[in-house]
Parts: sequence; C-alpha cells; structure tokens
Amino acid sequence: PLPTLVICELLGVPYRDHAFFQQANSVLVSRDCTPEQAKTARLELQDYLDSLVEAKEREPGDDLISRLVIEQVRPGHLTRAELCSTAVLLLLAGHEPTSNMISLGVLALLQHPEQLAELRDSDDPKVAANAVEELLRYLTIGHSGVRRVAMEDVELNGQIIRAGEGVVLLGDAANRDEAVFDDPGRLDIHRQARHHISFGHGIHQCLGASLTRTELQIVYPTLLRRIPGLRTAIPLEEIPFRHDMAIYGVHELPVTW
Repeated sequence: PLPTLVICELLGVPYRDHAFFQQANSVLVSRDCTPEQAKTARLELQDYLDSLVEAKEREPGDDLISRLVIEQVRPGHLTRAELCSTAVLLLLAGHEPTSNMISLGVLALLQHPEQLAELRDSDDPKVAANAVEELLRYLTIGHSGVRRVAMEDVELNGQIIRAGEGVVLLGDAANRDEAVFDDPGRLDIHRQARHHISFGHGIHQCLGASLTRTELQIVYPTLLRRIPGLRTAIPLEEIPFRHDMAIYGVHELPVTW
C-alpha cells in the first residue's frame, strides 16, 4: 500500500477510500473491460474527485488539490472540470505503476541473488538509485505503447511514414535496443541506464518520475534488509502475471521467509 499511502497524502485524498479507486483503476487499465465498463469507472472516479474538490473549495487543507484550488481554479487558470480530470490522472498514475514496479522489481532481484545481496548490503544511495534505473529499463511495465498519427510525411531510418498513418512506440522494445544497451536482456544494476524511456521523453516525460524513483530507491533496500530471507513461495511459472493489463505486473506475488 505504500504508493497509495503516499499519493493520498500528497493529493489530500482519504486513504480509507483506496479500495474504491483501486478497483476503478483496475477496470481502466484492463485489456478485457468493455467501453461501457471503462466509461462507468471513469465517471465514478470523476464524481468522487468532484466531490473532493468541492470539499477543498470550502475548506482547503495542506495538500496538492487544495493548492491547485487556491492557485489555479480561483484565479481562473483552470476550470474545476480540468482540475478534477487532472486529479483523476494523478491519483491513478501515482499508485498503479509504482505498485507494480515494487512487486516486479522484487521478483527480478530474487531471480538475481548476487545483485539482490549487493543492493541489500550497500549503504551507498547511489547503488539503489542505479539499481532502480536498471529495473525500470529491464522491466518497462508500460505495455500499451504510445499511439500517434503522423501529421506529415516523415522519413525515419529509411522508412517513409506517410501523413495520416498510425505509429505505435513500444517502450519495452526501445529499452531492449542492442544499439543503445549492451546485452539488453541481462539485468545489471551497475549499468548506466538512466537514458531509458520508461517515463517517456522530452516535454512528454512523466511528471511523477521523481516521485516513483524516490519511492523505489527507498522500498527495495528497506524491504530486503527487513526481510533478508525473502523468497518466492511458489514456482515462477505459477505466478499470475498481468498479461491482461496495460500496466504489466503480477496479480499477486506469494512470498515467504
């Protein structure tokens, strides 16, 4: 629950409601939900955040939504509807990717015990920071791709993309590009991997990248030190991976120690 606790604290969302918005988010990132189910889930979230924003307008607190109400909505820089849509995005993006990176990252480290031990035993924060970048590259949990339409003819590596044609950028493929990363299929926490595109690139880079990095840099070494005998409780082939979700991960990761 750590990412959920953190994003709730930052936004000013009551943590007691986490089961509701986590369920709605599961619908929105599912590859199997119908358009009607997705619409219902999004409307429920928007109604929930609209009520919360209304409460913040009456009685602002020391949180991000309250600050946006005071600094953006009241002066007219944002409409209330725009704030609600932004709050929905921040709430969902603030816990779903990080939660899955925690579980998948732990699983990857358990499969590489020497690197796990090095991360666990090191007091150097740079080791954790470097390990996080490599895990972000190695795992690349965003599997839905970035979809765009060419506005004009473009030549890319000898290939002509015509105006009006669709383009899909697969981040997991880019992060395993042999022209950029040596032996990309290998996990190496010493690799200089910060130029991965797991958070996007340029002006479209994820605004929450710093928060995710900070959480992961704290979680991995802390968890491994507190539970030094951590190991999976079932064989790898029995772990239920989230192949049915746009955000890759595991539905659950049974462990023991």
